[in-house]
Amino acid sequence: LFKPVEEGLSLTPDEVGSAYRTGFFLGDGTGAGKGRQVAAIILDQWLRGRRKHIWISKTETLLEDARRDWTAVGGLALDIQHLNQWKLGTPIGAAEGVLFLTYATLRSNRGDKGTRLQQILEWVGVDYDGMIVFDEAHEMAGVAGGEGSFGTKQGSDQGIAGVRLQNLLPRARVLYVSATGASDVNNLAYATRLGLWGPGTAFADRRTFVDSLRRGGIAALELIARDLKMQGLYVSRALSFAGVEYDILEHKLSVDQIEVYDAYADAWAIIHANLRAALDATRVTDSFSNDTYNSGAKAAALSIFESTKQRFFCQLLIGMKLPSLIPAIRADLARGESVVIQLVSTSEAMLNRALAALTVEERANLDIELSPREFLMSYLTAAFPVRQMKTFVDDTGKTRSEPMSDEDGRPVF
Repeated sequence: LFKPVEEGLSLTPDEVGSAYRTGFFLGDGTGAGKGRQVAAIILDQWLRGRRKHIWISKTETLLEDARRDWTAVGGLALDIQHLNQWKLGTPIGAAEGVLFLTYATLRSNRGDKGTRLQQILEWVGVDYDGMIVFDEAHEMAGVAGGEGSFGTKQGSDQGIAGVRLQNLLPRARVLYVSATGASDVNNLAYATRLGLWGPGTAFADRRTFVDSLRRGGIAALELIARDLKMQGLYVSRALSFAGVEYDILEHKLSVDQIEVYDAYADAWAIIHANLRAALDATRVTDSFSNDTYNSGAKAAALSIFESTKQRFFCQLLIGMKLPSLIPAIRADLARGESVVIQLVSTSEAMLNRALAALTVEERANLDIELSPREFLMSYLTAAFPVRQMKTFVDDTGKTRSEPMSDEDGRPVF
């Protein structure tokens, strides 16, 4: 028996405490249908008379995915309602249903208006025995804190809120859903219902568990995953690739395509050369002494340049493949086969910028040309370093630079 302490952040043994229901970890791989399984589990409880459930996921857009899976198993789309329908500090007006929210919403705190966590607890009540689904549960991975690349870091707010929700509702049926369940010790630190630490286990508390697994590395994680599977608390199935055949469709660049590629490569080389000159002219660097006056500005300029260049050539190569790809797709469709196309980027942001610049008349007769060249032009007009810097000598005697402004506080270019 346990009782929550530290506002639900941890549990301590107590003779008059509560027995906590064991949870389950659904760790199936991508494409295995985790969302559909979640909906089916909730429906099972729904038909048993439990009509209040909580579904927490990563982003707002996944609400429609949740409704799709719920209706696929026989539910009504209206059964799933977003918590944002009710303002913070007001009671949730639904008598029953599946309450959908994101981890960002779960951690919300508006001072005198209370927290979303309190709002949820008031809706379900202390004796709640419905489902709490932590979809994309790895979003709580930072709950343990620990050593990061910039030193010791505290636990994440959304991870802490997720743990408190579990600890304050002992009879709730907790389901963790993540394809990366046992890939990192942080992906288990939030799973308080799996019995990984505490009385009767090999680890006294969560900190001991996390520290031990960090020392043990991947081998220790594999042992934990194996033990959880043996106890029936964890499944991690994946789609079978049996019978899958692979074939490479090779596209040979035409002479014209090679000329286009070379021309763009030369253009980026010119930009790169002038980027170095611009950093010198704006007093970010000094090529004569090989000094850097503002390392942050230099790193930002080079990072934006390289990332934009990478996106540009990625889109360029995708476009160059189409003369071979489109006929192959048409041939597959003619044979009655399905075609799946994976796009790394949809260039939606580029399209939105182009649409925003159109007049009403131009919108009525859309004729937009989007090409990789837009990446190049956008970089030159919006990201090429033109902000003038002024140099100064810091306390250590080194020359540094900072953005320059005029007498009215406006940037100097």
